[in-house]
Amino acid sequence: MIALTAVVSYLSMAQRVSFSHLFWLALAMLLGSSSSAVFNHWYDRDIDRLMERTANRPLARHSLRNPHHVLWLAGGLLLSGVSLASWSFNPIVAIHLFLGAFFYGVVYTVWLKRRTWMNIVLGGLAGSFAIMAGAASVQPTLCVLPLLLALVLFFWTPSHFWSLAIHLKEDYKKAGVPMLPVVIGEHKAAVYIFTNTLLMVSASFLPWLFGQLGLIYLTGAIVSGALFLFENWRLICLPTGEMGRRNFMGSMRYLAILFIAIVADVTF
Repeated sequence: MIALTAVVSYLSMAQRVSFSHLFWLALAMLLGSSSSAVFNHWYDRDIDRLMERTANRPLARHSLRNPHHVLWLAGGLLLSGVSLASWSFNPIVAIHLFLGAFFYGVVYTVWLKRRTWMNIVLGGLAGSFAIMAGAASVQPTLCVLPLLLALVLFFWTPSHFWSLAIHLKEDYKKAGVPMLPVVIGEHKAAVYIFTNTLLMVSASFLPWLFGQLGLIYLTGAIVSGALFLFENWRLICLPTGEMGRRNFMGSMRYLAILFIAIVADVTF
């Protein structure tokens, strides 16, 4: 998802598409996001074994004699991604890649996840940095469109992850992780999700209002936003684990439609 986000951002900025650039960008982002995922598996191995969703992860199952060796893998993946981004594009792409991995691996996993329900709000900046990396691979200066799309991704992450947290509330409760539904309950969490999604949908109109994208994009933003808000409303009416899972899948559909609308708009 991180790699795809960067690729869509690249396509939104590129005057001419280079498939070799797309390949190197996707590979660099995969390496960077993989490094933070490996680090997350290492740091969270104690609570991963308490949750059904993560109990079969290799480090949670004690599959390695020395789990600390994977830190070399995490460091090597990050160094490879940052080096590739800098060599293939420019240091600005590398910086955004590093910051995305840092926010997921350190800010979210180490500093916030076990301390506050705000964990995914700030940790979700990883997706926003992917937008900035993709744009910087075309133009390494600050531009309006990627900043606006990064704002949409910033608001998307809590609605996406809080829905999953409703579905997996008992897992997080068992592990002592203060995800929003564990702290305030499923119904209030559903209201938070709906409110956050309203902010996200409002932000999604900004690229059109600022003249960065056209009517094809606006249509996609309206349709995807309406569908996702409808799912959010259903979750408020019936805040169960199954509805949380459906809302989680609805967040993926929202992003897919929005990404297609971005690419279609800049293409046609």
